[in-house]
Amino acid sequence: MSKAKNNKRKIINDPVFGFINIPNDFLYDIIQHPYFQRLNRIKQLGLASFVYPGAQHTRMQHSLGAMHLMGEAITQLIQEGNDISTREAEAARACILLHDIGHGPFSHTLENSLVNGVSHEEISLIMMQQINNEMDGKLDMAMEIFMNVYPKKFLHQLVASQLDMDRLDYLSRDSFYSGVSEGIIGAARIIKMLNIHNDQLVVEAKGIYSIEKFLVARRLMYWQVYLHKTSVAAEKMLMNILKRAKDLANRKIELFASPALHYFLYNEINKSNFTDSEQGLVNFALLDDSDIVCAIKVWSSHSDIVLSTLSKAFTDRRLFKVEISPEPINKEKKENQLRQYVDYFGVDLKEAAFFMGEEIVSTDTYSPEDDNINILYKDGTIKDIADASDMLNITVLTKKVEKYYFCYFKIMDSITN
Repeated sequence: MSKAKNNKRKIINDPVFGFINIPNDFLYDIIQHPYFQRLNRIKQLGLASFVYPGAQHTRMQHSLGAMHLMGEAITQLIQEGNDISTREAEAARACILLHDIGHGPFSHTLENSLVNGVSHEEISLIMMQQINNEMDGKLDMAMEIFMNVYPKKFLHQLVASQLDMDRLDYLSRDSFYSGVSEGIIGAARIIKMLNIHNDQLVVEAKGIYSIEKFLVARRLMYWQVYLHKTSVAAEKMLMNILKRAKDLANRKIELFASPALHYFLYNEINKSNFTDSEQGLVNFALLDDSDIVCAIKVWSSHSDIVLSTLSKAFTDRRLFKVEISPEPINKEKKENQLRQYVDYFGVDLKEAAFFMGEEIVSTDTYSPEDDNINILYKDGTIKDIADASDMLNITVLTKKVEKYYFCYFKIMDSITN
């Protein structure tokens, strides 16, 4: 970062968008906050690096990129004659900067194993409130935009919608780092086509092809990267490792863990005690990918055969195998698989269940029912992209695709079939 004269203005050289400007002390102070700096120790794509070794970028890089795109979008909308004050522009940038601050290590793994009923969005809001208290209320407007209670609704759409700065950044960034060129989108072109109509974000008609490409790229990235079967298998294995560790911790069996991870292993964490207890937030803010990785390496030699076998396999990249089908896996096949684990490892059925898992994976690339991407024509007519596009693929993209993933630990070739 290079320092400008007399203030905290910084310029960051980003490999995706080039130079990113941090224009004032307010945004710089947010970036310098320990809660935000923690994002530099959390990978944006979780376990996708098992498939795409280049996907090592962090949630901090993503958040900075999203802030940059927000600045570009605000500038474009002002140039189109829309009324956005300097304070609103700052608040929108701060909001997108902090939108992912509540993410735990390895994406949603923690939410589904050690913490019950607390989403990363809720944790983000709690952390934003804490930073806001420390900054004497300077994040009030940013939080209103985040919660979609601010009067200008289009500002929230820029943060969270089917065409927000979050998606424009992560598609561009994840494509760049994973090397999956199908995810490349024209973010700059899309932003240049943005406008406001009746307090709703719209795209000018000449940008329709860029939106079509954006939606197709999003579909390809979901199935090639985010929902790649090996990524899903790795996440399921990690989840089972943490659930087994939690199971042992509940029985008062001592496990190696950093103080922050120890807190989540040996305490029942749910929405009420996370929000009511200061310890929950303090320990969550100290938790990152390194806590999990370090613990799993040590657990590889633990006396519990379930924990040690899965931990060593995870560390050595002997991941769950995956079978994908359009319907749930046959019950008899699952029972047969469990019996093999019981016989091979000398464990009971409950313990054997940690060696396998199921995941229903679904996505609809574009859902007009949730939120619209509206196309604005020169005569003032508004059309949803699904109606405006003459491309067959857009109609296909509105349909929900559902697949069943059966993940299982492969003992040896002669046993697993």
